Amino acid sequence: MYRNDFRAVGYPLRLYSGKDALENLPAELKRHKAARAFVVCGRSVSRRTPLVTRMRDILGGSLAGVFDEMAKESPLSAVTAAADAARAAGADMLIAVGAGSVIQATRVVAILLAEKGPVDTLITQYPEHGPAISPKLLAPKLPIINVLTAATSAQNRAGSAVKGDHLDHRMEFFDPKTRPVAVFWDSDALLTAPPTLALNTGAAVFWRAAMNMGALSLTPLVEGDRLQALRLARGALTRLSDANDPAPRLELCAAAFLQNRDADDGGTLVEKHWVGRVVYAFAAALFNQHAHVSQGEANNALTPGVMRALGRRDPEAMTRIASALDAWRVGDPVDEAPERAAAALERVFEAIGTPTGLSQLGIPRASLPLILERSLKNFNADPKREFVRERDLLRDVLQSTW
Repeated sequence: MYRNDFRAVGYPLRLYSGKDALENLPAELKRHKAARAFVVCGRSVSRRTPLVTRMRDILGGSLAGVFDEMAKESPLSAVTAAADAARAAGADMLIAVGAGSVIQATRVVAILLAEKGPVDTLITQYPEHGPAISPKLLAPKLPIINVLTAATSAQNRAGSAVKGDHLDHRMEFFDPKTRPVAVFWDSDALLTAPPTLALNTGAAVFWRAAMNMGALSLTPLVEGDRLQALRLARGALTRLSDANDPAPRLELCAAAFLQNRDADDGGTLVEKHWVGRVVYAFAAALFNQHAHVSQGEANNALTPGVMRALGRRDPEAMTRIASALDAWRVGDPVDEAPERAAAALERVFEAIGTPTGLSQLGIPRASLPLILERSLKNFNADPKREFVRERDLLRDVLQSTW
């Protein structure tokens, strides 16, 4: 039976997909009465691909400037520099060109351009006792366009996390007004990403699709989003090695988009079972601490071990995940579901050549205590601060994933 007591919301957005999708950029500027668009990207996009040059040709004098120093995991210093550059250029629109880090960073650029308070007052607050608090950011924001170079669930969300060296966790911002007005899945833009990047981002999309199948209660809208997201992600993963075929990359963009729509249709951004929440928090802390590790690699390396350690806390969720992965059927022993699901995921990860344990990531084991501490402050995974009470257990779980 479906859960029929739900709330669904929709946000204004235009999506352009396929060959020459970027040719629609001038129309989007005109629609938002923008004349000075400012691009935010990383060095690889601007200096190793023709993408920014192509966009400059399309936009002509409407391109007011480019900031191409955005680094992985969006350090606050780079975000602040991008905001300063956009302000100096007189930007009236922001265009993020890249994947998750750049897209999240551009949202924070919009916040820094508009809000007047100190940065530390704009981020999610973690009181010593009690739930986390996300401040309301009320100032109007510049419109944002996101041009994807790889599939990412960041493409049309409102939350962002950047790296602040002065804190023991990521700086988390949330503002619905930073949702994009348009998203572009341009075939040639997506092909600028090397297959390894496409695979790592695709693995992150697949991981979330698999975790989402553990939901115990679904609305009819959410079920459709999740089933199709899993089908698209699973089918695309093994076809990403062809650097000339945009189809699997476009399918992964669609899967990530459906995952976001699922949250708007009454689902949850992070599914509530312990395996999904803990892996999400561990992985965010891990790839924020070790720049050479991608989110997809972190998820994959952590999940089998976390699932074997914590899966029995949510037995029905594990049966649903195992069933979606063709590893469990009604009537099979419920207590075998966590192991079967973990083994099924390991087979997928091994088939695409991604790690299945932390020891394969090239990180020192001595970094695990800091990863644990940073995982205890992750609003999406743990808004009620339940993890703090489970610190000793989570330490043991994290060690078991090595």
